[in-house]
Amino acid sequence: MKRLKHCLLFIALAATTAITTSLALAQTARYAPDVPAKITTPDTQETRIGTLRFNNGVPDAATEKLAYDQLDFGRGIDAFLKGMSATSVHALCKGFEQAGIRENRDIGISEDLLDARSLFLTANTTTVYVVLCVDLNAGPMVVRVPPRVLGPVDDADFRWVTDVGFTGPDKGAGGDYLFVPPGYKGELPAKGYHLANPRTNQLLIFYRAFVEKGDIAAAVAGVRAKAAVFPLAQASKPVATQVVNVSGVKFNTISANDFSFYEELNAVVQNEPADWVDPDTVGLYAAIGIRKGQPFAPDARMKGILSESVAVANAIARTNLYASRDTKTRIYNDRQWWTPFIGGSYQFLNGAERLLDARMRFFYYATGITPAMTESKPGTGSAYAITVRDADGHYLDPDKTYKVTLPGPIPAKDFWSFTAYDNQTRSLLPSDQKLAGLDSTLPGVRLNADGGVTVWFGPKAPPGQEHNWVQSMPGKGYNVALRLYGPLEPWFNQSWRPGDIELQP
Repeated sequence: MKRLKHCLLFIALAATTAITTSLALAQTARYAPDVPAKITTPDTQETRIGTLRFNNGVPDAATEKLAYDQLDFGRGIDAFLKGMSATSVHALCKGFEQAGIRENRDIGISEDLLDARSLFLTANTTTVYVVLCVDLNAGPMVVRVPPRVLGPVDDADFRWVTDVGFTGPDKGAGGDYLFVPPGYKGELPAKGYHLANPRTNQLLIFYRAFVEKGDIAAAVAGVRAKAAVFPLAQASKPVATQVVNVSGVKFNTISANDFSFYEELNAVVQNEPADWVDPDTVGLYAAIGIRKGQPFAPDARMKGILSESVAVANAIARTNLYASRDTKTRIYNDRQWWTPFIGGSYQFLNGAERLLDARMRFFYYATGITPAMTESKPGTGSAYAITVRDADGHYLDPDKTYKVTLPGPIPAKDFWSFTAYDNQTRSLLPSDQKLAGLDSTLPGVRLNADGGVTVWFGPKAPPGQEHNWVQSMPGKGYNVALRLYGPLEPWFNQSWRPGDIELQP
């Protein structure tokens, strides 16, 4: 009987507790807001990364993993799209070393022009290039520039520092440029140099030597006689600069599209001052493990995520290049030709807005930043038009034959050229033709009656068109660049337009 009383008492207490709890749950707190549903988190949400589950607003273990995996994955993508400018400079300088151009000591020159054996983003085969890298970790450096050249100096993030030659302070007369390391406190000469204070230690310098009347040898001789690089500390008695001919040399200047991209980016970060880019970008790189003064050593999980990040980021950059959704890339409303440089700003700015896709597109396809890009005037500089599609909008098929006509007169004061580039590398298309294209300076190019020209693309030249033919290689997708050197007013006002590339039966 006693045991029965205890049981009844326990049941009564339990029922009382349940009722009290239920009443408490039903009660409204005295100090309670009206909570909009939009600021709460549902217990379950279906998303592209999986099902997200929360218990009264806090994530379960599976959701925690999904969230952090996505965060690291997204930051890996952002680091690729943001950092490709820096790794491009890094790859160029490493490529120059591979070609025998020692940093701070040597200068490279394409004495016999470039060809497809050298991997170089959209280089042309009509220009004598002069290239070198300097690293200001060694102290102030002097770069002696010969007369009659043109080109930019860019820093480790491909930001413009200065021009040399005709658009630089020497105005084409040549001269000595003094590059001072970031934060340098030592004494500097008061005169005798064109002074520049870049934000980074690594600098990329490349310029074109002007060829007059087709005399490439004279242009090369001018560079060899005057060009030099040496430390300021040796200015009174500099060591002789070696000028290295890179024509025909196999070397790579294009940055990676796999996990090693992040290793390249880390190498840049370690070589530069802590504030070489803005704090948000420093933070982005640090968020994936790339920090100044620390080893980049991702664990297996992070390495796997970054390997996927770079694959997706590369797909984004490649799609943005070859299938842009930005209508401003189109030069004409009725042609397939597009421009690699959008917006008219060498900083990719539209007022306060950074044109992110335009910046991404440029650095994935090309190299070299200078305000001169935005200052084209009739009869000066060069104009570019690119296409990877035929007149019907289909990608060019390397196994098929096409033709394109430039109506006459062609608005180029100096000359015009067509160049084919490999879609994979964005470098010159490997073929049996050294120039991977043709231009109006070549003997035998046949013009049309109106002064225009018809050019053929395909694996084999149509009969009688050998001098007006650019070879494609079966299985190797390609894009075509049209360049006008000294473009004239009809190019700018679009009263002249190139024909589309047309598939032939």
